[in-house]
Amino acid sequence: MGGVGGQVQSADMKVQGDAADANTTGRRKEQRGWVWYDVANSVFPTSVITVFLSLYLTSIATNAAKADTALNGANPCANDNAFDRCDVTLLGLQFPSGSLWGYLLSAATVIQVIVLPVMGAIADRTQNKKKMLGFFAFTGSAATIALATVEGTNWKLGVLLFVLANICYGSSVVVYYAFLPEIATPDERDAVSSRGWAFGYLGGGVALAIQLGITLSADALGITSGDAARIAFVISGIWWAAFTIIPLRALTEHRNPHVREHGASVVSAGFKELGTTLRQAKAFPLTLAFLGTYLIYTDGIATVANVSAQYGSVELKFEQQTLITVILIVQFVAFIGGVLHGAVAKRIGAKKTILGSLVVWIVVITAAFFVQAGDETSFYLVAAGIGIVLGGTNALSRSLFSQMVPPGREAQYFSLYEVGERSTSWLGPLVFAGVGQATGSLRPAILALIIFFVAGFVLLIFVPVRRAIKAVGNKEPELV
Repeated sequence: MGGVGGQVQSADMKVQGDAADANTTGRRKEQRGWVWYDVANSVFPTSVITVFLSLYLTSIATNAAKADTALNGANPCANDNAFDRCDVTLLGLQFPSGSLWGYLLSAATVIQVIVLPVMGAIADRTQNKKKMLGFFAFTGSAATIALATVEGTNWKLGVLLFVLANICYGSSVVVYYAFLPEIATPDERDAVSSRGWAFGYLGGGVALAIQLGITLSADALGITSGDAARIAFVISGIWWAAFTIIPLRALTEHRNPHVREHGASVVSAGFKELGTTLRQAKAFPLTLAFLGTYLIYTDGIATVANVSAQYGSVELKFEQQTLITVILIVQFVAFIGGVLHGAVAKRIGAKKTILGSLVVWIVVITAAFFVQAGDETSFYLVAAGIGIVLGGTNALSRSLFSQMVPPGREAQYFSLYEVGERSTSWLGPLVFAGVGQATGSLRPAILALIIFFVAGFVLLIFVPVRRAIKAVGNKEPELV
């Protein structure tokens, strides 16, 4: 009997071991697939928003303003100055075509602040995240490709397409982030998130290098700079859609719907779900404390990334070729930085690694202050320093926040994460612009951004991360 019992026990243990192996194998497959959506979506903020669309859409709006002034018999606006009598009108508001991009980014951000929490609530309530991810990614990529049809004077079509693509980008990212707690254990999450962010920068860098290669070779290819920009939009949209197929094939749904609704009731139920989450969020003050801390230092990160080209051009007097090289250095070094942050977090935990990266940010910004005009080598080294910490700081913040989110409400909390990031993104540029105006130089302006990293460092020290994870009912990782 003992022998038979031992055999039965041994067989049960083998079955359990096989099930555990199968579960691990399935989880690893999903993690590998999940990473590819970082590769897919990174082309939109990098190529479309940061590099190509701002100048292209401004030129289309300026063309429209010139056509309008000529048609009305007024003095045409200056050929090279989008602020000199080059006014356009939208929704009854009149403003210089040179201001279009800034106003458009602000309006698109406000729209995301309204839309993303509702999309997150719908994703949590229906638990249909995979279909939502596909819908937003493919719709956003189609809108991006359609930007290639914007030419001549039809800048309003460009505005509409960008707003649509931007909504889809933000919504897809919220749903994408919400998968992380479902496909990675607490101890795996830092490495998975860091790998995703790293490959996202690598993918964005490769796509941008291709697009810039076409742009710089426009004359040799017999195309205009406008043609090159439209080709870049097509490449971006195809890239986004093509690489989205990989995560969609790998990911699965992990939780049952909270309640099943259909049609318009899904949206109304999403608002109801969001209201419930916002009321319950007050029960997790430590999660909100980390979120508030993250919003401070990520504003500094975004501002440094967004104004570095302006700093290099205006203050350091570098040519466009140097600035393009810097952009590519940051993209590719950020891949190494993301992987490095994941490896360090595996040894000392995410919180300590983030604290260390904030110290590096302070050092890098201080170094930027001392770079002399025309010193390309020093500027490239500063760019490399930014790249090392750019992806890793955000990647570990994403994984650490996922540990503090109540189970079943991941998409809603990550929508607050995204909305908060966008809602506070005005403060850093305001400090930079204000200090620059007050001092007449961008050197003290860039140095002033250190305050965001110092404040983030100090506040993060006092966030009891392990207690925050325990408070929401999640399993604590071995290292935090």
